[in-house]
Amino acid sequence: MATAPSGKNLRVALIQSDKITEDRTLKKRVSVSVGQNATNTFVVPVSNLPPSFTLFELVENQYFLIFREGMDGKVSVDGAEVTLEQAKAKGLARQRKDGFALPLTDASKGRIRLGEISLLFQFVTPPPEPPKPELPADIKGTLFAQADQFFFMVLGVSLFLHFSGATFIACQPMPEEQEVALDDLPDRFVKAMMPQEKPPPPKKEVVADAPSEKEAKKDEPKKEVAKAPTTNAEQKAALAQKVAKSGLLKVIGAGAGGGAFEDVLGNSSGVGDVANALSGASGIGVATADSLAGGPKGNATGSAAGIGDLGTSGGGNVALAEKGNATIKANMAMQAPEVDSADVDREKLAAYVRSRKAAIQGCYEKELKRNPSLKGKVVVRFSITTQGRTSDIEIEENTLGNEAVGACIKTTIRGWVFPFKPPSEVPVAYPFVFSPAS
Repeated sequence: MATAPSGKNLRVALIQSDKITEDRTLKKRVSVSVGQNATNTFVVPVSNLPPSFTLFELVENQYFLIFREGMDGKVSVDGAEVTLEQAKAKGLARQRKDGFALPLTDASKGRIRLGEISLLFQFVTPPPEPPKPELPADIKGTLFAQADQFFFMVLGVSLFLHFSGATFIACQPMPEEQEVALDDLPDRFVKAMMPQEKPPPPKKEVVADAPSEKEAKKDEPKKEVAKAPTTNAEQKAALAQKVAKSGLLKVIGAGAGGGAFEDVLGNSSGVGDVANALSGASGIGVATADSLAGGPKGNATGSAAGIGDLGTSGGGNVALAEKGNATIKANMAMQAPEVDSADVDREKLAAYVRSRKAAIQGCYEKELKRNPSLKGKVVVRFSITTQGRTSDIEIEENTLGNEAVGACIKTTIRGWVFPFKPPSEVPVAYPFVFSPAS
């Protein structure tokens, strides 16, 4: 029985047409295959060879020569040369499914014929690996000498400055964020945040077959413009003429100038003519000096009425309100709000809204002046943001039938800033009930 090899590598030479075409010493102890495939150790494009055939098999660091029936060759085993047929006859080769396996040692060598090619093999000591070439120390230099000193100096200074600045900023205390009240904001920001809703323009009713303004102006007669007097005498005359045409003087002067009074008196003038004209009227007389001195006299059946007869019954003071000074009072009730989260205290929310009750009530009183019978309920739904402001303001219910009140309330609520800040947005529904004061 052959002894186990010591660890030499296999050297194989490929002979084809009595010429050595390839001579290779394996760097490692691995199995050797021969065939036409490109994956074999030795690729031989010969038609009578199989695609791949393992000739030397390595099992547990022990090489075995694998051969089949019809193969020829000589092998040196334990110092004696035997053919493949003799190795089978002496029992040196063990039979396997794919052929016979002959164990080899480091002293084994031989020649095997595979059709048109032959292989020579032997075990040799692998040559030592040559040392890697290295430059001398004086030429190679150190790592510091090879580096760009100026570049690393600039890099070090830059890193020091950047890290020092970042450390200084990180050590500074965080500034407190002061909440800005709505009154502190400039007017331009307030107008941008709460734009005023403009009322819709009134619709013009078009009357069919109505003349246009241009045609109406054409049909109007041109009015003569009186020239203003230039002298003092002319101004006095014009003033006297205006006084004569106004009030009682116009009526008295109607006898001479004509008009309605002249139609009653005819062409005559004077008190006597007035008496004759009114003689047929019952209870009417013309006052004379005698009648004025002696009290109420006359030839009619009427009598003078005292101021007591003209007074009104019932007594009391009648107060007449001047236009523009009348005050309108209204009642407003705030019901409990609907809050969909426990992050907001309802009592604090209600107290905050009560402090701004006058602004909400003012929206209602403004429209109550136009419609004294205006009353109803308005439910406003909005959300309290994490910054304590309002968003998503909508009118959920409005039984007043007046859109202006709802729009005014939305504008007022849009400017609210609550003293509490919930961790997330909180939806709120707040009802207001309005009615005129009795």
